[in-house]
Amino acid sequence: MRAVTIPRYGGPEVLTFSKDFPRPEPGSGEVLVRVRACALNHLDLWVRSGALKLPIVLPHITGSDVAGEVAELGEGVHGVAVGDRVVVNPSLSCGRCSACLRGEESLCEEFRILGEHVRGGNAEYVVVPAGNLEPLPAPVGWTEAAAVPLVFMTAWRMVVTRGRLRPGEVALVLGAGGGVASAAIQIARLCGAEVIATTSRESKLASAQKLGADPVLLCPSGEFDQAVLSTTGGRGVDVVIDSIGAQSWPQSLRALRKGGRLVSCGATSGSQATVNVRHTFWRQLEILGSTMASRRELREVLALVWAGRLRPVIDRTYPLTEARAAHERLEARDQTGKIVLEV
Repeated sequence: MRAVTIPRYGGPEVLTFSKDFPRPEPGSGEVLVRVRACALNHLDLWVRSGALKLPIVLPHITGSDVAGEVAELGEGVHGVAVGDRVVVNPSLSCGRCSACLRGEESLCEEFRILGEHVRGGNAEYVVVPAGNLEPLPAPVGWTEAAAVPLVFMTAWRMVVTRGRLRPGEVALVLGAGGGVASAAIQIARLCGAEVIATTSRESKLASAQKLGADPVLLCPSGEFDQAVLSTTGGRGVDVVIDSIGAQSWPQSLRALRKGGRLVSCGATSGSQATVNVRHTFWRQLEILGSTMASRRELREVLALVWAGRLRPVIDRTYPLTEARAAHERLEARDQTGKIVLEV
């Protein structure tokens, strides 16, 4: 099968296009999916570079966000048929531990992510557990569907479950051009909250405004806390949605009102942040981690996307053969929304 592989860790130049990579075979309880589109995430860049130091077998195939058709059923699979249009839940869990049994799959003791810990969807075919398939309505295109799962499930859990955002509150969403941020702006507005967004690039202002952020603060130097406090009359915001990490955490905490919540899902600027402990306890701030989402949360947000109440933002599509160019665009942060590989 055709596939884009990582034979060794490094920059975009290590990506290798193969026309005859061995096609995987579905085992018991698994299905083979014919991939039609697969979106990129910053996770793909970290895996490719080796920054995560994962015990994976090389050559590896990244790609967490898959839309396609069921091509083959493994033993014991029921409820799906060859030819079914599906989108794949990229969260892999054991289904047996206490977290899974109470419906909190992202807290699973054996939690993994498709394309990170196991081979993913940057190929013609991928094998996934049958329970990770979600039906894809006929009107939804492959590219649109692939741009949804990881960022929308992540943003939904951050804003709704962990952030507990309520009507009338104010949310601050950092890095407005990214996929999680684009989803979070929309979800926060759907919650009835006001949304302030930040971006370092003027080219990304209009998109964030169109999604419902008002105002969108242009912060080319990366400094945003004073601008947020000025915008809110010194009060600060109720919730910060932060996927940046080390560079932004001190400012995110300063931008919060008393009793505010910082929700973090990533560390694109580094993993070691400095926290002012006195400021944090005196103002009774909450620091909340968030990773992916449960199956229930994914289904909740998918229903809203399929109904047209939320929408993925597509930056650009590339054929599978141009995966290197796609990685380079994402790594340069030139995109606004999702980059999708069409297979």
